[in-house]
Amino acid sequence: MITAIPPAQLQAWFQSVRPLGTPVVLDVREPSELQTASLCAKGFTLVTIPMGDVASRLSELDPAQPIACLCHHGRRSLQIANFLDSQGFLHVVNVTGGIHAWSLEVDPSVPCY
Repeated sequence: MITAIPPAQLQAWFQSVRPLGTPVVLDVREPSELQTASLCAKGFTLVTIPMGDVASRLSELDPAQPIACLCHHGRRSLQIANFLDSQGFLHVVNVTGGIHAWSLEVDPSVPCY
């Protein structure tokens, strides 16, 4: 089962997994969505791979590295988190509410769309 973490609690998760390596936020939104709203990587590495490309680009991700999956509202990222889990990734969570919730809870400079 994939752990769901609200954006406001993501920094605490980053700290808890730091001994495992630098955490990754895997943003699975489409390029046009990234142009509308994106994160500034602070305390994590930001990796952007559209949902439809994750399977073919799986080698770009480290199965031992902590990964928090993110999309617009959290549905696509949950599917990707489950996929990564099924592929043997060890430390995967889903950011509930996606970038929309990130804007509301963490950084209001990120546009809601």
